[in-house]
Amino acid sequence: MALFGNAHTIDPAKAAHDYARLLGPGEQVHAAYLLIRDTILLTDRRLLLVDKQGLTGKKIEYHSVPYRSITHFAVETAGHLDLDAELKIWLSGTDVPITKTFTKGVDIYEVQAILTQFVTR
Repeated sequence: MALFGNAHTIDPAKAAHDYARLLGPGEQVHAAYLLIRDTILLTDRRLLLVDKQGLTGKKIEYHSVPYRSITHFAVETAGHLDLDAELKIWLSGTDVPITKTFTKGVDIYEVQAILTQFVTR
C-alpha cells in the first residue's frame, strides 16, 4: 500500500534504531509510519517528519514538531469506499495544516490517542 502514497505502520524499535542519531537521550519512539520514502515518528517528546527529497532520496529534510506547538488536530477515519484515513495537524502561527494519509490497515485511533497523550500535557 505504500506504493499508493499512504502511510503504513513500521516497527517503532526499528525506527528508533534507524533514526537513533535524531533522537535525544532517552527519547522513545511510540509509533512509526512509512509513506513511500518518508517516515513519520511519534516520540514521547515530538512529532518527527522525515522527508526524503529528489529522485535518489539522498537529500533529506527533518521536521521536528514539538507537541506544544500543535494547536489542534483532526483525524478522518477510512470509510467503505474511501480506504484511507487522514490526519491533519495545525501548528501555532499557521493556517494550513500538515496533512498525512494512512492506509486502512493503520489504526488511526492509535495515532489520535498518542497525539492526545502528548499534546494535552
